[in-house]
This record gives sequence, structure tokens and C-alpha cells, in this order.
Amino acid sequence: MNSKHAGDGAAQNRLVAAMPADVLERIQPKLEPVPLALGKVIYEADETLTHVYFPTTAIVSLLYTMENGSSAEMGVVGCDGVVGIAVFMGGDTTPNRAVVQSAGHAYRMELKDFRDEFRRVGELHRLLLLYTQSLLTQMSQTAVCNRLHSIEQQLCRWLLLSHDRLESDELIMTQELIANMLGVRREGISVAAHRLQDAGLIRYKRGHLTILDRSGLESEVCECYQVVKTECDRLLSYQLKSPDPIA
Repeated sequence: MNSKHAGDGAAQNRLVAAMPADVLERIQPKLEPVPLALGKVIYEADETLTHVYFPTTAIVSLLYTMENGSSAEMGVVGCDGVVGIAVFMGGDTTPNRAVVQSAGHAYRMELKDFRDEFRRVGELHRLLLLYTQSLLTQMSQTAVCNRLHSIEQQLCRWLLLSHDRLESDELIMTQELIANMLGVRREGISVAAHRLQDAGLIRYKRGHLTILDRSGLESEVCECYQVVKTECDRLLSYQLKSPDPIA
């Protein structure tokens, strides 16, 4: 399968791009490019994982769903990381589910091949542990933000985190889906989105949300966004390399 089906190749994922040449050479034949459609479920809660995914142009939400069907987002994974950390943290399952929130592409790797590489305790092992720490920071700060800050601030945080993981200023996203991600009522998201639109920070129309003024969003967001970004940059402050695209 040719890498053109996944944008410019697996190097669009920062973890893959940061791998040494010898590691990349070993895993290249084991990375399969796959399209990820909006709403696609990568894995369900308590489902045995079979692959890990390195998103390139897609964004995946990690969600926890309650017995009554309500849900809330715990974290987002895009070109900064990997979906399926449970497989190298010692378990094959996790109580959360992973759903595509922004359509795009990813590279996936079978569980056995991934674990074989992780057990070498080399550069990939180190990068994955650093990424896991940054993801845990994001999850912890999300819990704090959802408890202490306004819906408008939560929406700004969510938009900025998503924008950091996209090449475009446009998100194809309904207000209902955003509400489900944040675990709030749709009416609350509608009011917050209208305020941001009236301020000229975003434009929202029929499921298409465009960021018009990123600096304006940064001035409105709570401290949670910067905490997450600073820690992610600190832990994963590697220089992106440009290996040859995966064939």
C-alpha cells in the first residue's frame, strides 16, 4: 500500500519522525497506512487491542462512557502521539474508548510487532514513555478544567489542542459532538460558540468550525491549555527529521 494514501508519510507523526534511522528501518515494513473516517471507533472499552495507531492527519479522542450513555473526553491524540498506550503499559485493554474526532489518516502496527520493538528498551521505548507522561498531564489537566472552568474556557482549550494537531484552521465538527466530547449540554456549547464567533475568533456554520484568530483564543483560554502545551513541548522537544516516505 503506497504512502501517498496517508499524506506525506508516517514522518508526519512526531514520534515516528523522532525515531533513529535504525529503528525506523526496522519498523517501516510493519507500518500500514489506514484512513480514519469521522466517528470511526478505534477500540471500545475493555476490548482487546490488536494494533497501535500513529495518527498523521487524523485526531482521535479518548472517551469515557458512563452506564447511562453520557460521555466525556479524557484526552486527544493526533500527530503528536500514539493511540493504544495500554499495550506497552502492561495491559491489552482499557476502560475508555477511542473515537476519531477529525477524519484523516494514520499508520497502524500490529500488537506483537510493536511490543517486540518496545522490549528492546531503546529509543522508541524512551520516546513512548515520554509521550505517555505528556498524555497523562493532558488527562489530569482536562479533569481539572472540566471541574473548575467555564464552558467557554473549556471550548477554547479544546479548540487549541485540536488546532495544534491539525494542518488546517478548519474542523469538521458539530456542536453536538463537541458537547459529547466535553461532557456538557449542547445548549452550553451553542452559547459559548456564538460568543466566540461574535468576538471574531471563530466561524461556525453547518458543522464546519474555522479558527479565525488563534491569538484571540489564547487570550480567552484558561491556564489549562498552556500547562498541557508547556509540558508536552518540554517532554517531546525533539527535532523533526525527514526520512524517506514509507513505500
